Amino acid sequence: MTLILDGLTKAYGGLKVVDGVSLAIPENGMTGIIGPNGAGKSTLFSLVTGFIEADAGSVRLGETQLDRLPAHARAQAGMVRTFQVPREYTHLSVRENLAAAAPGQTGESLAGLFLRPARVREEERALAARIDGVLAFLKLDPVADLAASSLSGGQKKLLELGRALMTGARLILLDEPFAGVNPVLVEQLSARIRELHARGTGFLIIEHDLGALSRLVSTMHVMDRGRVIASGAPAAVLADRQVREAYLGGTVGGDAA
Repeated sequence: MTLILDGLTKAYGGLKVVDGVSLAIPENGMTGIIGPNGAGKSTLFSLVTGFIEADAGSVRLGETQLDRLPAHARAQAGMVRTFQVPREYTHLSVRENLAAAAPGQTGESLAGLFLRPARVREEERALAARIDGVLAFLKLDPVADLAASSLSGGQKKLLELGRALMTGARLILLDEPFAGVNPVLVEQLSARIRELHARGTGFLIIEHDLGALSRLVSTMHVMDRGRVIASGAPAAVLADRQVREAYLGGTVGGDAA
């Protein structure tokens, strides 16, 4: 399936933060979005995932029209996002944060808890095994029982990814996954993203670290002032004179705005 954005628009007052954006994002692809601060990238993510309502335009995932669906329903359709600033449950452990992200547990309802105890126990065993697998995959098992608030910035980004994985989403939108992350954890996080992509998970990634992003994605879109102004392979986009001069200050690596 493909994520289709058709004419997405959002204005605050007289300012169009997202201005008629139309894109086709392969569900199993690896796609990046770059642009200067204030270009509308994170607002676009919020429009796509239902955290804010568009003024105009439509969002479709395969044959499923998502426009009128709330964020949780869009997640159930197979698409979730992370946030630039992680939104973990600080008072819960890493393990508990992952458990909280898993959908559709029978034990979440009183009727299921009391009327189907055997099923609840079976689901709890399966969930525990799944959580252990995600912890090992992300190399978070050493901190599994620590409060999420005690994690480093990079570990919190890994936890954000883990929470997305627990939903079973086929397309994950990552909002600046490398921001505030040390180089070692950037490589660790990149390796996990590549492996997940090889298994069939698609990614749409906003990122300011153009070096790290260009090593990950096959297609890159450039936004400025709410519009998509360039698209293509990373090398071609980053070499484009207009992109370099107008939006990247002439640089093609590091933390360009």
